[in-house]
This record gives sequence, structure tokens and C-alpha cells, in this order.
Amino acid sequence: MITRMTGMLTRVLDDEVRLQIGPFEYQVLVPEMVRRQLQSYTGQEITLRTQEYYEGSQMSNKIIPRRIGFLSELDEEFFELFCTVEKIGTRKALRALGRPVKEIASAIQRQDAKWLTTLPGVGKQTADQIIATLKTKVTKFTVAVEPGEMPMADGTQVAVNAQVIEDSYAAMMGLGMSPVDARLMLDRVLARGQSLESVQDVLNIAFKPAKS
Repeated sequence: MITRMTGMLTRVLDDEVRLQIGPFEYQVLVPEMVRRQLQSYTGQEITLRTQEYYEGSQMSNKIIPRRIGFLSELDEEFFELFCTVEKIGTRKALRALGRPVKEIASAIQRQDAKWLTTLPGVGKQTADQIIATLKTKVTKFTVAVEPGEMPMADGTQVAVNAQVIEDSYAAMMGLGMSPVDARLMLDRVLARGQSLESVQDVLNIAFKPAKS
């Protein structure tokens, strides 16, 4: 099994990224929290921790190999734990993990089902099941220090204020935007390639009136 991939990030799509390694371009599925952090790194060489699985159904003879990518061991380990919840498969977990691991783990630990229902695809019943299954297993994730820099291919770290991105996403939802709308607006801001040193920088660009 391939556990690490290094290559040039060529595209960031809705639920996947494309990694160019030599003459080959690989599709790598990523959780939403990872996708947002990678959005501003198109054209740069990065390293992803990876897992493999096969996607298919009993009703179909088509089995497709898939790869999932993570930026840190912490994210990868939490993803594996999250998938142990009944009726949460790989695809649902990829969609649901739209907030930093520490925030999700803290909500589970304090048994905050209402907060968990703000995650994409998580309803009240699923939130209750997540809490029942994981509430005694997430302590390490609530106290872990998450990296604030992007791991690059040569093992060095490049300053990428991932916390500004996450805080901006939370601020947009705090203003009443849906997770989908906040994500789309943040994508548009990141696509402009401007310097983003604070949440205010992001919001100023996001809500700047269009020129008439």
C-alpha cells in the first residue's frame, strides 16, 4: 500500500485533488478541511499521507481503487476513528470532516450533538451515534497541537496560515452563511492569490463591492 505521495498539486476540485508525479496525474480524495488548506498551493510540490481503499457495490461488478490524502498523522488517525461509527463510510466521513479535528473532537467530548449537526451530511441521529461511539476515544485529539504550516516535499515547512483560513470559514458561517456558501466564497478569495494575513483580510476581499 502506498502511504505517502509527493508531487505537484495541479488541481483542487470539490472533493479531491490531482497530484502530478512524473508523467502520471493521480486523483486523491481529501476531507473538506484538507481541501481548503490546499486551495492556495496549486502549482507547488507537496507531500500527502495516503490510504487506499476499493469503492464499489454488490449490485455492480465495477470496483474502483481510490486514494485518500491527509496533511498530518493526526488528521489521518482521526479519519480512521470517525469511520468506525456505524453507517459512516469513507465518502460520508470525507464530506463530514469540514472543520479542524480538534474542534470536532471537542464537540464529541462535550456531547454537543447540535454542533455536530453543522457538519455536512450529519443529522441529529448520526450526531448522537457519533457521540455514543466516540465520546471516550477522542481525548488525545482535543489536546493535540495541530500544525499551522504546510508540509512540503523536501521536508521543510512553508508558512501558510491555515488557522486564518479556518477562522475565516467559521466567521463566514457566524455571519449566517451556510457551510456550502462559506466554502465557495473562501475558494473565490483564495483563487485571487492575494496576501491573507488575518481574518479581516479575507473578509475585506470576500465582501468587497464589485466595481460598477
